[in-house]
Amino acid sequence: KLVLKAFILSAGLGTRLRPVTNFLPKALVPIDGKPLLQYWLENLTGAGVDQFLINVHYKSETIKAFLVKSTYKHMVKIVKEDFLLNTGGSLLSNKDFFDRDPFMLIHGDNLCLCDFREFIAAHKKRPSGCVITMMLFYSDNPVDCGIVELDEQGIVRQFHEKVKNPPSNLANAAVYICEYSIFSFLEDLNKRQIDFSNDVLPNYLGKISTYINTSYHRDIGTIESYALAQVEILQYK
Repeated sequence: KLVLKAFILSAGLGTRLRPVTNFLPKALVPIDGKPLLQYWLENLTGAGVDQFLINVHYKSETIKAFLVKSTYKHMVKIVKEDFLLNTGGSLLSNKDFFDRDPFMLIHGDNLCLCDFREFIAAHKKRPSGCVITMMLFYSDNPVDCGIVELDEQGIVRQFHEKVKNPPSNLANAAVYICEYSIFSFLEDLNKRQIDFSNDVLPNYLGKISTYINTSYHRDIGTIESYALAQVEILQYK
């Protein structure tokens, strides 16, 4: 079945992006005059996604105000986290939002331009036994990324999380399509706060297929990368 629901994680504090995030949550920092979250909503609705879950925490009222005024308000469910649960914890606490279908899980602090229909198609064609499809990109700064090693089928065999001498520059884009079955695994962890990168992904080695985004992907986590994105986006206008 098509992926029609997406969870865009937008609760982070954006500490590395200060002083910009003293005024705005990271999800709303403007890139070429358009809030980061709007890029996600535009690109995903264009690929057929029509229901969004967005978690908020820091400057949550600002994000709510943006969404209420947006053309996407009827597609969005906003959930406020008073206590940050990390990616896996947030996902588990919102299990009821998801039907039993595959869904997209997205770290909203990235500027990501790609053919999302192609990404969804890659998940449908994934090798048997895989329950997650992970988007990858070629990083210009692999030391600060989660680098992956793949087998000949494009299945993740090894992770190298922010190591000094990464084996390549093929990095995890923190955009996933997951099968509903991962909720059983999350529940079995018996934890409230669940880190997706450390608690979940290593347990799925051999079961994560991949899709390489060769269009554009940048983590807007720091002032430097944010400044780069402002310049780089101009070639996509």
